[in-house]
Amino acid sequence: MNFRSINYKADIKLKAFAKTRIEKLSLFYNKIIDVFIFTKVENTSNGINKWAELKIIIPGDDIIVKKISKSFEESINLAAESAERILIRRKEKERII
Repeated sequence: MNFRSINYKADIKLKAFAKTRIEKLSLFYNKIIDVFIFTKVENTSNGINKWAELKIIIPGDDIIVKKISKSFEESINLAAESAERILIRRKEKERII
C-alpha cells in the first residue's frame, strides 16, 4: 500500500485507518498486486472538500475509484466500498470464464 497526501500533511491515524480499510479488499479479491491511495484537500467554499482516490493494481488492468466528502475517513471508506463492488464483479466474471 502506498499513501500520498497532496496539499497537506497526513497524520498517523489517517494512514493507519487507510491501511486497515484497504487490507479488507483482499477478502473480496486475492490477486491485488498493489494499492495506491491519494488524498487531497481542495479549496472550495463548502465543507465537502476532502477527496480520496484509490488506484488498485490487479492483473489485466487497474481499478481507479475517486470519492469526495467532508472527511478523509469517509472518502476512503466510500471509495473502498465502491472498489469492493468492482472487485466482486471482477471475481465473478473470472469465475464464469
